[in-house]
Amino acid sequence: MAGRKAAAGKEKMSKSKRAGLQFPVSRIARYLKKGRYAERLAGGAPVYLAAVLEYLTAEVLELSGNAARDNKKSRIIPRHIQLAVRNDEELSKLLAGVTIAAGGVLPNIHAVLLPKGKSKKAKAEEEDAE
Repeated sequence: MAGRKAAAGKEKMSKSKRAGLQFPVSRIARYLKKGRYAERLAGGAPVYLAAVLEYLTAEVLELSGNAARDNKKSRIIPRHIQLAVRNDEELSKLLAGVTIAAGGVLPNIHAVLLPKGKSKKAKAEEEDAE
Protein backbone atom coordinates (compact mmCIF):
# COMPACT_ATOMS: atom_id res chain seq x y z
CA MET A 1 0.00 0.00 0.00
CA ALA A 2 2.95 2.33 0.49
CA GLY A 3 3.47 2.36 -3.27
CA ARG A 4 -0.05 3.57 -3.84
CA LYS A 5 0.33 6.57 -1.55
CA ALA A 6 3.53 7.67 -3.28
CA ALA A 7 1.87 7.36 -6.69
CA ALA A 8 -1.23 9.19 -5.50
CA GLY A 9 0.83 12.10 -4.18
CA LYS A 10 2.59 12.65 -7.50
CA GLU A 11 1.21 15.08 -10.03
CA LYS A 12 0.19 13.45 -13.31
CA MET A 13 2.43 14.47 -16.18
CA SER A 14 1.55 14.03 -19.84
CA LYS A 15 4.02 12.48 -22.25
CA SER A 16 4.15 15.78 -24.14
CA LYS A 17 5.00 17.73 -20.99
CA ARG A 18 7.61 15.12 -20.01
CA ALA A 19 9.21 15.46 -23.46
CA GLY A 20 8.96 19.26 -23.38
CA LEU A 21 6.78 19.42 -26.49
CA GLN A 22 3.62 21.24 -27.50
CA PHE A 23 2.44 18.55 -29.92
CA PRO A 24 0.37 15.67 -28.44
CA VAL A 25 2.65 12.64 -28.07
CA SER A 26 -0.15 10.33 -26.88
CA ARG A 27 -2.42 11.23 -29.80
CA ILE A 28 0.40 10.62 -32.29
CA ALA A 29 1.07 7.25 -30.60
CA ARG A 30 -2.61 6.37 -30.96
CA TYR A 31 -2.60 7.32 -34.65
CA LEU A 32 0.56 5.29 -35.27
CA LYS A 33 -1.02 2.24 -33.61
CA LYS A 34 -4.34 2.71 -35.39
CA GLY A 35 -2.60 3.16 -38.75
CA ARG A 36 -0.98 -0.29 -38.43
CA TYR A 37 2.36 0.94 -39.82
CA ALA A 38 4.12 -1.80 -37.85
CA GLU A 39 3.22 -4.67 -35.53
CA ARG A 40 5.03 -3.07 -32.62
CA LEU A 41 5.76 0.53 -31.69
CA ALA A 42 8.75 1.71 -29.64
CA GLY A 43 8.09 4.16 -26.83
CA GLY A 44 10.30 6.86 -28.32
CA ALA A 45 8.78 6.77 -31.81
CA PRO A 46 5.77 9.04 -31.14
CA VAL A 47 7.98 11.42 -29.13
CA TYR A 48 10.44 11.71 -32.01
CA LEU A 49 7.67 12.17 -34.58
CA ALA A 50 5.96 14.81 -32.43
CA ALA A 51 9.26 16.67 -32.08
CA VAL A 52 9.87 16.59 -35.84
CA LEU A 53 6.34 17.80 -36.61
CA GLU A 54 6.63 20.57 -34.03
CA TYR A 55 9.96 21.71 -35.48
CA LEU A 56 8.62 21.80 -39.05
CA THR A 57 5.51 23.68 -37.94
CA ALA A 58 7.60 26.24 -36.04
CA GLU A 59 9.88 26.71 -39.05
CA VAL A 60 6.98 27.28 -41.48
CA LEU A 61 5.22 29.62 -39.05
CA GLU A 62 8.35 31.69 -38.49
CA LEU A 63 9.00 32.11 -42.22
CA SER A 64 5.31 32.81 -42.88
CA GLY A 65 5.29 35.44 -40.14
CA ASN A 66 8.28 37.10 -41.76
CA ALA A 67 6.48 37.07 -45.14
CA ALA A 68 3.38 38.59 -43.52
CA ARG A 69 5.48 41.31 -41.89
CA ASP A 70 7.15 42.06 -45.24
CA ASN A 71 3.68 42.59 -46.72
CA LYS A 72 2.73 44.82 -43.76
CA LYS A 73 0.10 42.37 -42.49
CA SER A 74 -0.42 41.13 -38.94
CA ARG A 75 -2.24 37.93 -39.92
CA ILE A 76 -0.76 34.96 -41.78
CA ILE A 77 -2.78 33.93 -44.84
CA PRO A 78 -2.16 31.03 -47.26
CA ARG A 79 -0.29 33.38 -49.60
CA HIS A 80 2.30 34.05 -46.88
CA ILE A 81 2.74 30.32 -46.29
CA GLN A 82 3.22 29.78 -50.03
CA LEU A 83 5.83 32.56 -50.25
CA ALA A 84 7.65 31.23 -47.19
CA VAL A 85 7.76 27.62 -48.39
CA ARG A 86 8.71 28.34 -52.00
CA ASN A 87 11.46 30.82 -51.07
CA ASP A 88 13.13 28.33 -48.69
CA GLU A 89 15.15 25.75 -50.63
CA GLU A 90 14.77 22.84 -48.19
CA LEU A 91 11.07 23.37 -47.46
CA SER A 92 10.40 23.78 -51.17
CA LYS A 93 12.04 20.43 -51.84
CA LEU A 94 10.08 18.78 -49.00
CA LEU A 95 6.75 20.21 -50.17
CA ALA A 96 7.45 20.01 -53.92
CA GLY A 97 4.31 17.99 -54.66
CA VAL A 98 2.06 19.99 -52.34
CA THR A 99 -0.51 22.51 -53.55
CA ILE A 100 -1.39 25.21 -51.03
CA ALA A 101 -4.99 26.31 -51.58
CA ALA A 102 -5.27 30.06 -52.29
CA GLY A 103 -1.48 30.33 -52.18
CA GLY A 104 -0.93 31.72 -55.66
CA VAL A 105 2.44 31.51 -57.41
CA LEU A 106 5.80 33.17 -56.90
CA PRO A 107 6.24 36.39 -58.84
CA ASN A 108 8.58 35.50 -61.70
CA ILE A 109 9.22 37.02 -65.13
CA HIS A 110 11.44 34.98 -67.42
CA ALA A 111 14.57 36.90 -68.47
CA VAL A 112 13.83 36.32 -72.18
CA LEU A 113 10.57 38.23 -71.86
CA LEU A 114 12.13 41.37 -70.39
CA PRO A 115 12.85 44.27 -72.76
CA LYS A 116 16.45 44.42 -73.92
CA GLY A 117 18.54 47.14 -72.32
CA LYS A 118 20.50 49.59 -74.46
CA SER A 119 24.07 48.62 -75.16
CA LYS A 120 26.98 50.70 -73.86
CA LYS A 121 27.68 51.96 -77.36
CA ALA A 122 24.10 53.17 -77.84
CA LYS A 123 24.11 54.91 -74.45
CA ALA A 124 27.40 56.67 -75.25
CA GLU A 125 26.04 57.89 -78.62
CA GLU A 126 22.89 59.12 -76.93
CA GLU A 127 24.89 61.09 -74.35
CA ASP A 128 27.08 62.62 -77.12
CA ALA A 129 23.96 63.73 -79.01
CA GLU A 130 22.79 65.73 -75.97
